Amino acid sequence: MALNLEDKKRVVSEVAAVAAGAYSAIAAEYHGLSVEQLTELRSKARAGGVYLRVVKNTLARRALKGTDFECMDEALVGPLLLAFSQEDPGAAARVLKDFAKTNDKFKVKVLAVGGQALGPHELDRLASLPTYDQAISLLMAVMRAPLDKFARTLNEVPGKLTRTVAAIRDQKQASA
Repeated sequence: MALNLEDKKRVVSEVAAVAAGAYSAIAAEYHGLSVEQLTELRSKARAGGVYLRVVKNTLARRALKGTDFECMDEALVGPLLLAFSQEDPGAAARVLKDFAKTNDKFKVKVLAVGGQALGPHELDRLASLPTYDQAISLLMAVMRAPLDKFARTLNEVPGKLTRTVAAIRDQKQASA
């Protein structure tokens, strides 16, 4: 379906607004997928906090201009689908990685994080990044570890004294 100028402007402004607030972006080739497969991908993306859009490459270039994802320009060739992580940097990578496992025709072309374009081989690394909640729990565990060790050390002093007194008592009872 052909877009008129107003529709093109609306698409560019929508994608630009999403890109401005996104943590990471992924461009993937979807050629050869059925409508049912793309519908499944879209529902998984919505559930995972990922904005998914099929955009013409010229409109995508205009939308990404001036954002951290401008570095993806050269890779925007062919029929591509853009995915933007809106909740955490690895959200889109996790959704697309899971989808690519079951769909051979789905190929990741390029991904971008923090203004740097990365190859498709970096998808696993990006997908393995912890979510916000996981990162907070890891940080709390690291911050709590010294306190736990200090408490165990303080608890060991009276415990050792008790074991020593019990050993002396047992020794005196055995000799008597």
